[in-house]
Formats: sequence, C-alpha cells, structure tokens
Amino acid sequence: MENIDLTKGNVTSVLTKLALPVMGSSLLQFTYNIVDMLLVGGLGSDAVASIGSSSFFISLGYAIHALVPIGTGIKVSHALGQKNEIEVKKYINVGIILNVLLSITYGLILLLAGKHLIRFLDVGNPIVEKNAYDYLALHAPILFFNFFNVLYTRLLGSYGDNKLAFKINTIGILINVILDPLFIYVLDYGVIGAALGTLFANLLIFILFLITSKGNFKFHRQQGISPSKIKEVTTLGIPNTFQRILFTLINILLAKIIAIYGSDAIAAQKIGLQIESVTYTVIGGLNVAVASFTGQNFGAKKYKRILEGYHSALKIGIFYTGCVALVFLFFNVPIIQLFIREEATVSIASSYLNIIAFSEIFSAVEMISNGLFTGIGKPKIPSIISIVFTSLRIPMALLLSRLLGIRGVWISISFSSVLKGIVSYFIYQYQHKKGI
Repeated sequence: MENIDLTKGNVTSVLTKLALPVMGSSLLQFTYNIVDMLLVGGLGSDAVASIGSSSFFISLGYAIHALVPIGTGIKVSHALGQKNEIEVKKYINVGIILNVLLSITYGLILLLAGKHLIRFLDVGNPIVEKNAYDYLALHAPILFFNFFNVLYTRLLGSYGDNKLAFKINTIGILINVILDPLFIYVLDYGVIGAALGTLFANLLIFILFLITSKGNFKFHRQQGISPSKIKEVTTLGIPNTFQRILFTLINILLAKIIAIYGSDAIAAQKIGLQIESVTYTVIGGLNVAVASFTGQNFGAKKYKRILEGYHSALKIGIFYTGCVALVFLFFNVPIIQLFIREEATVSIASSYLNIIAFSEIFSAVEMISNGLFTGIGKPKIPSIISIVFTSLRIPMALLLSRLLGIRGVWISISFSSVLKGIVSYFIYQYQHKKGI
C-alpha cells in the first residue's frame, strides 16, 4: 500500500488516476450484479421479488454503516494532507471499533427481527416472504465482512491508492461470479445460493485487505481509542448517515406503495435499479475521487486546485450520464428482456427506465457535488439537500400514483433527483462565493 500525494500534478490527470480504479471496481460490481440478476431471473419473478424485498433492509444496514467510512475517510484524508501519521492511526482505530459494534448489532437485528421486517412490506406471497427472510438472515455475516471491506476501500481512497482496492475487489467479484451459478443451480440452493456466493466472496476480500495493508489497517494499540476522535468521526458521519437511512426508509415506504401493484412491480423495480446502476460505474468513481482529492488538498489549503478538480469531474459526469440517458430512453426493452421475459414485468421496468432517464444528469451533479462537500468536511450540506427533496417522494408518489398508477411513483423518484441536482449546484456556487 502506498500513500499518494494528491496535492501535486495535473488536476485532470490526478482525478482520472483516482477515479479509474474505482470505476473499474464499480464496473466489475455492475457486471456481477447483472450476471447475478440473470441467474436469479432464471428462477422467475418470485425469486427476483424475494431479493428485491430483502434488499431494502440490507440497504438500511449500509446506510447506518455510512457513519464509519465517511467520517473516518474525511479525517484520515485531512491528516494525510497534514503529514500527521499519529493522527492517521488514531482515526483508523476509531473506524475499526465503530465497525465492529455496528456490524454485530445490525446482524443480530436481521436474524431476530427479519421476518417482521419482510412482513411489513405486505408482499402477499408466502414463498416470496420465506425466501426473502432466508436471504436477509444470511446477510448478517455478509454485512460484518462487507462493512470492513467498505471501510478499507474508503481508507485506501484517502491514501490515494485506489488501484489496490480495485485489484482486491476484482478478485472477490470474480470469485462471486464463479460461486453463484454453482450454489444457485448446480447445488440447487436457489435464492439462498446467491447469498452464499456473496458471503464467501466478501470473506475473501476481507482477508486480502488485511494481508495487503501491511499492518496499516490493524488496530494500533499504542494510540488507543480517543473519545474526542470518536466524536469527530461520528459528527462528520451522522449527517450523511441520517440522509442514507432516511433515503432507505423512504424506499421501504415506496416499496409498500409499489407492492400494491403486485410482485411483478417489485421485480420490475429491482431489475430497473440494477440496470440504472450502470450510471454509478463512472459517477460513483468520480464521487470517491473528488472526495479524496478535495480532502488532501483541503488539508494542504490548496483551494483553487479543489475547484479545478470539481469542474473537471462535472464535465466528465454530465457527458457520461447524458449518453446513459439516451440508452435508457431508446433501448430499454431489449436490455430488460435479457433478465426477464414476463410481459407485465418488462412493461413496468420499461416505464421505470423511460422516466428515470430524465434525472440521470442531475444525479451526476448531485453526487459530484456531494464528493466536494464531503472532502472539505461539510457533509451536512448534501445531507440536508437529500433529506428535504427525497422526503418529497412519498407525498408525490401517493398523489401521482392515484392519477398515473405505477408511473406516478417513478415520476416522484425522477423529479426529486432533478431538484437535488439543481439545488446542489446552486449551493456550490453560493459556497464558492463565500470562499470554501
């Protein structure tokens, strides 16, 4: 593992080098998700709906966990920019302890309360509900390892060493792709097989991170645990975590509305979301790159360089999402039919992609701006934006679904994303005038 200085060199070149490994990891993850959905789709709409139902509560776990990598990543970036190795170790200690506590607590919640969580969605299909709980329960150990893998990936980003994270995640995803068909079809475990493949892959990734970190990611006993550092990390992480939790809870409430239209609608949204995730192969990479780049340059007080990086990332993000939007508009049906052939599901998923296409560029602006605000240690700004406008989805969905059916739910999602992108950019302009 190497510590790369992000405060020097050509801005676009540095950002590209930072973003490409993350994009590569995202592309591989997207490829895996597509393969996984193809495999699960072969089991029918009920299997897709089972994973779709449980995924909301798995996402809630990731939302809660965001507290750790965001706060830890920001403080480690700043400490690295200041060349303070002792502080780096103290913040890593905090991240490790918080990770252990959160992963064990949430894992127990999934095991003990998982059936009640699934019933809350009112899916109305006993087979879907049973498979959804089994899939959810297996994610208790998966989340333990994945929480650490997310933290380690974020820390490597703070060091500017995204290449190592890319290599490790590549190995894990390839193993997952090999194990999934084995468990799902050869051993005939069905939906559970998809979870087992993910469990073994995450365990392998966890082990590889520990081996290759050369002791940097271990608990440093000499530095101990500083209560003040815990407060700093959690204070920085809470706004974004609250935002993500609220976002997930809103998605759960939206799922209840979608469930009114049957398991085909739940399956259609799951497929639509998987296809839409192609957007984040690039935008997610830019978000991480901008956050890491901004963090080190903020610590080094190179403010003009931060703004150059932000504008470069915006140009790339807008061009890419514009192209994706055109694909969603004109080629959505053949893409959806790769996963499922049931006419009702295809029709609903097609309407989802048609409507969501209009918000793709605005989502890119929001995420890249989020990286900037996170890097300068102001995660409250994107959190407030997201909380306010994501919350509008529920009343809009309830109103529009009465008028337009399921399409009304998709419009509420797309329109709120447009608003978030516009407001994020205007607040950036305001912050720029004030001086970052």
